[in-house]
Amino acid sequence: MYLIFDTETTGLPKRFNAPITDTDNWPRCIQIAWQLHDADGSLMEHQDFIIKPEGFEIPFQSEQIHGISTALAHTNGHFLEDVLEAFQVVLSKTRVLVGQNLKFDLNVMGCEFHRLSKQNNLQDLPVLDTCTEVTALLCKLPGGRGGKFKLPTLSELHEFLFDKAFKEAHNATADVEATARCFLELIRTRSFQKGELLLDDEQYAHFFEKNNSVFQPVGLKHVNLFKASKELAAAPKKKTSVDSKEIKETLTKLKDVPFSHLHNKTQFSVLQSTIQVNNLIKKAVDEGMPAVAISDSGNMMAAFHFIEAAYKHNSSIESEIQELKESEEITPQKENELKAKKILPIVGCEFHVCHDRMDKSYKDNGYQIPFLAKNKNGYQNLIQLCSAGFVEGFYYVPRIDQNIIPQFKEDVIVTTGGFYGQIPQMILNEGESKAEEAFFVVERTV
Repeated sequence: MYLIFDTETTGLPKRFNAPITDTDNWPRCIQIAWQLHDADGSLMEHQDFIIKPEGFEIPFQSEQIHGISTALAHTNGHFLEDVLEAFQVVLSKTRVLVGQNLKFDLNVMGCEFHRLSKQNNLQDLPVLDTCTEVTALLCKLPGGRGGKFKLPTLSELHEFLFDKAFKEAHNATADVEATARCFLELIRTRSFQKGELLLDDEQYAHFFEKNNSVFQPVGLKHVNLFKASKELAAAPKKKTSVDSKEIKETLTKLKDVPFSHLHNKTQFSVLQSTIQVNNLIKKAVDEGMPAVAISDSGNMMAAFHFIEAAYKHNSSIESEIQELKESEEITPQKENELKAKKILPIVGCEFHVCHDRMDKSYKDNGYQIPFLAKNKNGYQNLIQLCSAGFVEGFYYVPRIDQNIIPQFKEDVIVTTGGFYGQIPQMILNEGESKAEEAFFVVERTV
């Protein structure tokens, strides 16, 4: 009758309004759980499956949410095809689909059916959601859009209905048990209409006759997935030999290697930095750096000030050397020391690289990737990219994309960036193998 189900996934989609046929957009399902209840609320069956990741990894960030590691999924998981077949069986017994913010789960599972070219029966069934304006009015939580009440999370709804916090969120079996309990209690408190429930008069009356007190938990046992993944990771592994002598020698060699910061933002990156250009040059010189770069967010407005400050500093060094030569007070050592204080200014820009700079139908700020100019030609190419970001790609922020980069890649250095760069973000949110693929694509592009 009522199928309450929930999924855990590898992350979130890039676009929530993308069709389920867009397999690159929708994340992979790595756990699904369901409970099938009769018209009177009785539990008919329950199941849960961890799914083997075939051709993908479970990203670090996703694992931190639900606790399912790639190793655990490979060890305890089931093949996706087998899980979908079991899911189709229970769907054949279902009249109404139920869940908390179920649209996301419907799209994820719809996409999984599409990947294996299987019939998607989910789209033929009516849906009742426990996360709607109706439950928002019940919970009366401030902070919604347009001054309305916010839509409640499962934990918030559970606490409102049962005056007890729900602590097992993001384990599909626990989420399903809590959602089913909330759903049945919402029926008991007449938050759903008889027509929505697809019940006749007799079934509707029987539900209230049987359930005249607050619904209690079914009492399912939930596996601690965080603990299971941790135990699997802690299993004895083959130790690799480490040559401590080689490490010490390497560290000794690196001790005197010059270092330069290549990712600095200035006061022209509003709300991100307050560094003044003159102070940046002075600090780099004080730290003995042979060069320093700027890469402001989406703009190059500091470039002139930066080059001018570096030029003035280097000119002052040359003047000092010349004065000492004229007074015959300079030694080769002193001259070398003064020349070492010169600074090489490197101009760059941190671009927002999105999927399609012309597409302004949804917010896509892209990845934040610093580009550096090798020379004047590289600087002029950065100017072209920067202008395109504002003139063509501006949507919330100035954006460029992979289509325009090849046109202006000459004499430009592209880095992997910081935390919000493409490669770091893909490692965290899509897995190392996807990040490696993206790295080689970028390498071929630039």
